[in-house]
Amino acid sequence: MADARVGVYGGAALAAYGFGHGHPLGPDRHEAFWCALEREGLASRITRLAPVAADRAALALFHTPRYLDFVAARCAAGVGYLDGGDTPAQRGLDAACAVVVGSTLDACRRVLSDELARAFVPVAGLHHAGRDHAAGFCVYDDCGVAIEWLRTQGVRRIAYVDIDAHHADGVFHAFEDDPELLFADLHQDGETLYPGTGAADETGRGAARGTKLNRPLAPGADDRAFHAAWAEVEAFLAATPPEFILFQCGADSIAGDPLTQLRLTPAAHAHAADRLCAIAKQCGARGPVALGGGGYDHANVAAAWTGVVRALLTAPA
Repeated sequence: MADARVGVYGGAALAAYGFGHGHPLGPDRHEAFWCALEREGLASRITRLAPVAADRAALALFHTPRYLDFVAARCAAGVGYLDGGDTPAQRGLDAACAVVVGSTLDACRRVLSDELARAFVPVAGLHHAGRDHAAGFCVYDDCGVAIEWLRTQGVRRIAYVDIDAHHADGVFHAFEDDPELLFADLHQDGETLYPGTGAADETGRGAARGTKLNRPLAPGADDRAFHAAWAEVEAFLAATPPEFILFQCGADSIAGDPLTQLRLTPAAHAHAADRLCAIAKQCGARGPVALGGGGYDHANVAAAWTGVVRALLTAPA
């Protein structure tokens, strides 16, 4: 029987975000996840939700009008790059990314209204894009748009928790001086991996100093190192309880990813999801809304994301 309180987004419009077969961020990641969800008997327990496209007004909550115009023009032409060379411009890519953003916003809306207790958007968590630029395979930053949208709904203290191997520089820099955005990020040390940011002393600026937690992990770090750092995340959130939790659970931090050098297991992702559910319950926060993030080994993506969904399903309501 489906658990109507846990929603998972899926469909061709969401799978369309990517750069073709052969690129690390290809459309087959979505299929690998959904096949695993079916195989493990989880697809029948969740409410499957159709993707939703964000309109320009929603995108403009985070991104500048000039940048939106640039993306539209470059994608219409379908040539070149949207950044320095990581993110190719393709016809229809901007529309596909608007579906990523819209699905994340729809998940936040449903969780905020208590229609859902928790939600997962597999092709989402595009945390490198800034307000006025693309970066690292990310055109629009659905995380940033979601934070700004939640603010329009009166939500102030939002916790953004990220365990992708890459630092969430797009989110961090956009809210570095915002004291109400609680930011906790465990990632591979930026001295060894793109984007090169996320040092432990990056704790926020001005009035926001101390509201950002960056914990770089050395290449080769395993679950033991993860759990030691995760304890800091829990203490950080306990000190300032959030009202809403966003969770970027990139699978590229799992051992064997072709682009990174961490050695976590999918159990780390399931643990983080389970604990964020418990934290939300303890402090009366909504969520978490989980976003798939990176991950370029299909078996790892399937294992990590299904582990997160199982945790969302089994955590106490």
